[in-house]
Amino acid sequence: QVPLLESGGGLVQAGGSLRLSCAASESAFRINTMAWYRQAPGNQRELVARIRSTGSTDYSDSVKGRFTISIDNAKNTGYLQMNSLKPEDTAVYYCNANLLRAGAIPRNYWGQGTQVTVSS
Repeated sequence: QVPLLESGGGLVQAGGSLRLSCAASESAFRINTMAWYRQAPGNQRELVARIRSTGSTDYSDSVKGRFTISIDNAKNTGYLQMNSLKPEDTAVYYCNANLLRAGAIPRNYWGQGTQVTVSS
């Protein structure tokens, strides 16, 4: 079973908003840290945002002020709120999370990816 399940992608007009979700699929996992990456056709995968266990966040310059990363520990789910979307935000978005599980070494996992398409 895939430890991380992504959802929330889709087609939106420029200026619109989407919220991506990345949920730990088993209650035994707890999210420690999370990052969101994106990959557009012909481009390398790039870091968009990350959140540390302290709650501090970093954003790429291209999304700063428009995207917000967060973790809801009660729901064991991370989010990427994307506002004021631009056509250049079109890409497949991947979450990457460091998951904790009792008795096991923390590991990083990737979500399956979700397509975001922004029309002009």
